[in-house]
Amino acid sequence: MKTTPVIPSETKRSRGTFSSSDEISPLRASRSGRDDGVGRRALLKAAALLPSLLPFGARVVSAAPAPEAVTPALVDAAKKEGKVTYYTAMDLSVAEPLAKAFEAKYPGIKVAVERTGAERLFNRIAQEEASNIRRCDVVNSSDAAHFIVWKRQDWLAPYVTIEIAENVPADMRDPDGTFTNQRTHLSAIAYNTSLIKPEDAPKGFIDLLDPKYAGKLVKGHPGYSGTIMTATQQTARELGWGYFEKLAKQKVLQVQSATEPPKKIEAGERAIAVDGSDYLFWMAKERGSPIEVVQAIEGTPQISNPMAVFKSAPNPNAARLLFGWIMSAEGQAFIVNLSGQYPAHKLVKAKAGRPPLASIKTWREDSAEVEKMADEIKTRYQRMFKV
Repeated sequence: MKTTPVIPSETKRSRGTFSSSDEISPLRASRSGRDDGVGRRALLKAAALLPSLLPFGARVVSAAPAPEAVTPALVDAAKKEGKVTYYTAMDLSVAEPLAKAFEAKYPGIKVAVERTGAERLFNRIAQEEASNIRRCDVVNSSDAAHFIVWKRQDWLAPYVTIEIAENVPADMRDPDGTFTNQRTHLSAIAYNTSLIKPEDAPKGFIDLLDPKYAGKLVKGHPGYSGTIMTATQQTARELGWGYFEKLAKQKVLQVQSATEPPKKIEAGERAIAVDGSDYLFWMAKERGSPIEVVQAIEGTPQISNPMAVFKSAPNPNAARLLFGWIMSAEGQAFIVNLSGQYPAHKLVKAKAGRPPLASIKTWREDSAEVEKMADEIKTRYQRMFKV
């Protein structure tokens, strides 16, 4: 085991920014769910022109680094930097309290949370890299395919703490140490029990095609949300694209983020969510809202949420400290206790009252297939739903 080396900070920092909000009106959602009309491969080709990058497809890391301890020297260096920027697709109701908990743990280090949909986050990073903007310190996405691309581009800094090496299962970590699954959630069906009686509620995805649900459904968009991108790939594989063709005829309210369907059904704007981040449904139910989560009889999409430190991080020590803390038992327990998402850390138990992940019929996640099919998924979805 070795101690953490202190990483010298960069002397210059660019000021690229993007909005942390994705609150949208239904009209704006229907018009702007196209990922700004830019395919992910086109953006990556532009970014790949930078001379500092290896050719697209190159494998740039051969082995995970030795696990490192979080040392007083690292903490001191992080405090000298005084800030860290955290790009994430996690809902602000969880991401901001998580940042505050880190700030309380390490006074003097300010966390700037930059929250947006994972697909938009992916495009933003590609644009920033192509423009030589260095802003992202730590990135967390709900589309695991992003990390395949970023690793291939040699944009990720290998980093493994001793606690990660000892307590995060190998199948939740990149073997080269460039990223680690932060948490797992599901893209679930849910409904408002004030608007739909339990006996009339859908039991699975095929049930949503019943004409009685027309005009009562809301769902996220794969051109914006990594959760929905991943869920769309799994649903198309399991049920076929014909399912989406039929669903598109159900007068579905189309929103962007996977965080929006939970809010729409909680507010009573629609009765049933076709998809969405399940932890937000559960959080609403725990607040006393009339929400019920459905474990679909066909199976439910499972979503991993990897996290990594960027090589170009302007605050490399604070980045490693934040990364290590979130993956520690303390950080993982904070996420679980607040939101009930499923932890990666094997010593942290799932939240009481939530169904154990192993008890739920889930679909297999295939991030490599998502990476290959992303642009096709967006194109087919936009054509079917006309958004």
